[in-house]
Amino acid sequence: MFTGLIEGVGRLVSTDARGGDARLRIAVGTLPFDDVAMGESIAVNGVCLTVVAFDDAHFEADASTETLSLTTLGALAPGRALNLERAMRPTDRLGGHMVSGHVDGVGSVASVHDDARAQRWRFDAPAALLKYVAHKGSICVDGVSLTVNAVDASGFEVALVPHTVAHTAFGSTAVGEAVNLEVDLVARYVERLLSAGVVPAGAQA
Repeated sequence: MFTGLIEGVGRLVSTDARGGDARLRIAVGTLPFDDVAMGESIAVNGVCLTVVAFDDAHFEADASTETLSLTTLGALAPGRALNLERAMRPTDRLGGHMVSGHVDGVGSVASVHDDARAQRWRFDAPAALLKYVAHKGSICVDGVSLTVNAVDASGFEVALVPHTVAHTAFGSTAVGEAVNLEVDLVARYVERLLSAGVVPAGAQA
Protein backbone atom coordinates (compact mmCIF):
# COMPACT_ATOMS: atom_id res chain seq x y z
CA MET A 1 0.00 0.00 0.00
CA PHE A 2 1.00 3.61 -0.64
CA THR A 3 -0.13 7.06 0.45
CA GLY A 4 0.10 9.02 -2.79
CA LEU A 5 2.69 11.35 -1.24
CA ILE A 6 5.62 11.32 -3.64
CA GLU A 7 8.99 10.66 -1.99
CA GLY A 8 11.19 11.44 -4.96
CA VAL A 9 11.34 12.08 -8.70
CA GLY A 10 13.40 9.69 -10.80
CA ARG A 11 13.81 9.07 -14.50
CA LEU A 12 13.28 6.17 -16.89
CA VAL A 13 16.67 4.98 -18.11
CA SER A 14 15.53 2.20 -20.44
CA THR A 15 12.75 -0.23 -21.27
CA ASP A 16 13.95 -3.68 -22.32
CA ALA A 17 11.31 -5.69 -24.18
CA ARG A 18 11.31 -9.31 -23.08
CA GLY A 19 8.94 -11.58 -24.96
CA GLY A 20 5.85 -9.42 -24.62
CA ASP A 21 6.55 -7.92 -21.22
CA ALA A 22 9.37 -5.55 -20.28
CA ARG A 23 12.04 -4.75 -17.73
CA LEU A 24 12.32 -1.11 -16.71
CA ARG A 25 15.55 0.44 -15.45
CA ILE A 26 14.89 3.53 -13.37
CA ALA A 27 17.25 6.15 -11.94
CA VAL A 28 16.05 6.87 -8.40
CA GLY A 29 16.84 10.59 -8.51
CA THR A 30 15.72 12.21 -5.25
CA LEU A 31 14.10 9.05 -3.80
CA PRO A 32 15.64 8.03 -0.42
CA PHE A 33 17.17 4.68 -1.32
CA ASP A 34 19.80 3.70 1.28
CA ASP A 35 17.89 0.73 2.71
CA VAL A 36 16.27 -0.65 -0.42
CA ALA A 37 15.64 -4.41 -0.39
CA MET A 38 15.21 -6.96 -3.15
CA GLY A 39 11.55 -7.70 -3.72
CA GLU A 40 10.17 -4.54 -2.15
CA SER A 41 7.40 -2.54 -3.82
CA ILE A 42 7.87 0.89 -5.34
CA ALA A 43 5.10 2.90 -6.99
CA VAL A 44 6.28 4.26 -10.36
CA ASN A 45 3.85 6.91 -11.64
CA GLY A 46 1.27 5.17 -9.50
CA VAL A 47 2.03 1.63 -10.68
CA CYS A 48 3.15 -0.84 -8.01
CA LEU A 49 6.31 -2.57 -9.25
CA THR A 50 8.65 -5.08 -7.58
CA VAL A 51 12.38 -4.41 -7.31
CA VAL A 52 14.24 -7.26 -9.04
CA ALA A 53 17.71 -5.65 -9.19
CA PHE A 54 19.32 -2.47 -7.90
CA ASP A 55 22.52 -0.52 -7.36
CA ASP A 56 23.24 2.73 -5.51
CA ALA A 57 21.36 4.91 -7.98
CA HIS A 58 19.02 2.65 -9.97
CA PHE A 59 16.53 -0.16 -9.69
CA GLU A 60 14.98 -2.54 -12.17
CA ALA A 61 11.43 -3.88 -12.24
CA ASP A 62 9.43 -6.11 -14.55
CA ALA A 63 6.16 -4.90 -16.06
CA SER A 64 3.72 -7.58 -17.23
CA THR A 65 1.80 -7.43 -20.49
CA GLU A 66 -1.33 -6.39 -18.56
CA THR A 67 0.54 -3.60 -16.79
CA LEU A 68 1.93 -2.35 -20.09
CA SER A 69 -1.50 -2.41 -21.73
CA LEU A 70 -3.44 -0.77 -18.88
CA THR A 71 -0.98 1.96 -17.86
CA THR A 72 1.28 4.55 -19.46
CA LEU A 73 4.51 2.70 -18.63
CA GLY A 74 4.89 0.95 -21.98
CA ALA A 75 4.76 4.21 -23.92
CA LEU A 76 7.21 6.28 -21.85
CA ALA A 77 10.42 7.41 -23.50
CA PRO A 78 13.83 7.19 -21.82
CA GLY A 79 14.52 10.30 -19.79
CA ARG A 80 10.88 10.73 -18.71
CA ALA A 81 10.49 12.04 -15.16
CA LEU A 82 8.76 9.56 -12.84
CA ASN A 83 6.95 9.94 -9.53
CA LEU A 84 8.37 7.43 -7.04
CA GLU A 85 7.04 6.25 -3.67
CA ARG A 86 8.20 3.29 -1.61
CA ALA A 87 5.56 1.17 0.10
CA MET A 88 4.22 2.62 3.35
CA ARG A 89 5.24 1.17 6.71
CA PRO A 90 2.80 0.49 9.58
CA THR A 91 4.28 3.44 11.50
CA ASP A 92 3.93 5.97 8.66
CA ARG A 93 1.51 8.89 8.80
CA LEU A 94 -1.25 8.54 6.21
CA GLY A 95 -0.98 12.06 4.83
CA GLY A 96 -2.59 11.32 1.48
CA HIS A 97 -5.09 8.47 1.08
CA MET A 98 -4.94 4.69 0.75
CA VAL A 99 -3.43 3.90 -2.66
CA SER A 100 -2.99 0.33 -3.91
CA GLY A 101 -0.74 0.98 -6.89
CA HIS A 102 -3.21 -0.89 -9.11
CA VAL A 103 -4.08 1.54 -11.89
CA ASP A 104 -7.75 1.61 -12.98
CA GLY A 105 -7.27 3.38 -16.28
CA VAL A 106 -5.50 6.05 -18.30
CA GLY A 107 -6.59 9.66 -18.65
CA SER A 108 -4.91 12.72 -20.13
CA VAL A 109 -4.05 16.29 -19.18
CA ALA A 110 -6.73 18.51 -20.75
CA SER A 111 -5.57 21.92 -19.52
CA VAL A 112 -3.41 23.73 -16.98
CA HIS A 113 -4.18 27.24 -15.71
CA ASP A 114 -2.64 29.44 -13.04
CA ASP A 115 -4.86 29.91 -9.98
CA ALA A 116 -3.14 32.47 -7.73
CA ARG A 117 0.12 30.74 -6.68
CA ALA A 118 -1.35 27.31 -7.41
CA GLN A 119 -2.28 25.67 -10.70
CA ARG A 120 -5.64 24.27 -11.72
CA TRP A 121 -5.28 21.07 -13.74
CA ARG A 122 -8.09 19.43 -15.69
CA PHE A 123 -7.89 15.78 -16.69
CA ASP A 124 -10.01 13.92 -19.20
CA ALA A 125 -10.93 10.45 -17.92
CA PRO A 126 -12.86 7.39 -19.15
CA ALA A 127 -16.57 7.48 -18.35
CA ALA A 128 -16.27 4.09 -16.64
CA LEU A 129 -14.00 5.65 -14.01
CA LEU A 130 -15.74 8.98 -13.54
CA LYS A 131 -18.62 7.35 -11.67
CA TYR A 132 -16.13 6.73 -8.84
CA VAL A 133 -14.89 10.34 -8.78
CA ALA A 134 -16.61 12.64 -6.28
CA HIS A 135 -16.35 16.34 -5.55
CA LYS A 136 -13.88 16.77 -2.66
CA GLY A 137 -13.06 13.07 -2.85
CA SER A 138 -9.59 11.62 -3.43
CA ILE A 139 -8.01 10.41 -6.65
CA CYS A 140 -4.49 9.25 -7.52
CA VAL A 141 -2.97 10.73 -10.69
CA ASP A 142 0.42 9.35 -11.73
CA GLY A 143 0.89 8.25 -8.13
CA VAL A 144 -0.01 11.59 -6.55
CA SER A 145 -2.88 11.80 -4.04
CA LEU A 146 -5.10 14.71 -5.06
CA THR A 147 -8.42 16.23 -3.98
CA VAL A 148 -11.11 16.58 -6.64
CA ASN A 149 -12.30 20.19 -6.95
CA ALA A 150 -14.80 19.60 -9.75
CA VAL A 151 -16.08 16.68 -11.80
CA ASP A 152 -18.38 16.39 -14.81
CA ALA A 153 -19.23 13.91 -17.57
CA SER A 154 -15.86 14.12 -19.29
CA GLY A 155 -13.29 14.73 -16.59
CA PHE A 156 -12.28 16.32 -13.32
CA GLU A 157 -10.22 19.20 -11.94
CA VAL A 158 -7.68 19.44 -9.14
CA ALA A 159 -5.52 22.22 -7.70
CA LEU A 160 -1.76 21.72 -7.44
CA VAL A 161 0.02 23.86 -4.85
CA PRO A 162 3.54 25.10 -5.69
CA HIS A 163 5.16 22.40 -3.52
CA THR A 164 3.43 19.62 -5.48
CA VAL A 165 4.47 21.06 -8.84
CA ALA A 166 8.07 21.52 -7.66
CA HIS A 167 8.47 18.08 -6.05
CA THR A 168 6.68 15.77 -8.51
CA ALA A 169 6.90 14.96 -12.20
CA PHE A 170 3.96 17.32 -12.83
CA GLY A 171 6.58 20.04 -13.27
CA SER A 172 7.52 18.43 -16.60
CA THR A 173 4.11 17.02 -17.61
CA ALA A 174 2.54 18.72 -20.63
CA VAL A 175 -1.04 19.20 -21.78
CA GLY A 176 -2.11 16.20 -23.85
CA GLU A 177 0.10 13.70 -22.04
CA ALA A 178 -1.39 10.46 -20.73
CA VAL A 179 -1.59 9.85 -16.97
CA ASN A 180 -2.33 6.84 -14.78
CA LEU A 181 -5.51 7.03 -12.72
CA GLU A 182 -6.47 5.10 -9.60
CA VAL A 183 -9.86 5.83 -8.07
CA ASP A 184 -10.57 5.76 -4.36
CA LEU A 185 -10.54 2.25 -2.90
CA VAL A 186 -13.63 2.90 -0.78
CA ALA A 187 -15.71 3.76 -3.85
CA ARG A 188 -14.76 0.48 -5.53
CA TYR A 189 -15.62 -1.62 -2.49
CA VAL A 190 -18.94 0.15 -1.94
CA GLU A 191 -19.93 -0.58 -5.53
CA ARG A 192 -18.92 -4.23 -5.14
CA LEU A 193 -20.97 -4.62 -1.96
CA LEU A 194 -24.03 -2.98 -3.50
CA SER A 195 -23.77 -5.10 -6.67
CA ALA A 196 -23.68 -8.19 -4.47
CA GLY A 197 -26.85 -7.09 -2.70
CA VAL A 198 -25.15 -6.30 0.61
CA VAL A 199 -26.97 -3.58 2.53
CA PRO A 200 -24.70 -1.44 4.78
CA ALA A 201 -25.42 -1.69 8.51
CA GLY A 202 -28.08 0.82 9.53
CA ALA A 203 -29.42 1.29 6.01
CA GLN A 204 -32.95 0.44 4.94
CA ALA A 205 -33.27 -2.73 2.89
